[in-house]
Amino acid sequence: MAGAGGEAGLAQYVDTTVSVITNDGRTIVGTLRGYDQATNLILDECHERVYSSKSGVEQLVLGLYVIRGDNVAVVGEVDDDKDAAIDFSQVRAAPLKPVTH
Repeated sequence: MAGAGGEAGLAQYVDTTVSVITNDGRTIVGTLRGYDQATNLILDECHERVYSSKSGVEQLVLGLYVIRGDNVAVVGEVDDDKDAAIDFSQVRAAPLKPVTH
């Protein structure tokens, strides 16, 4: 039975590469190592992808990172092969705007 935080749905992503979009518009990619009932996430070997409409995607190394559950908007699995094939220096995109309630 899934809890209110959707934690049963996250179990399938433990030890896989995930992309997390936060409520403040950040995109963080890393290996999901753990989570709790409040959807607090522990990501290992992670980096933030900073998008720009003028230059390529900047990837900032974060290492081991904890994201508070109240700041998580979306969690999705990353296909490592497809992700590795993307030339992020050629990707142009406007940064995401923060979520407003």
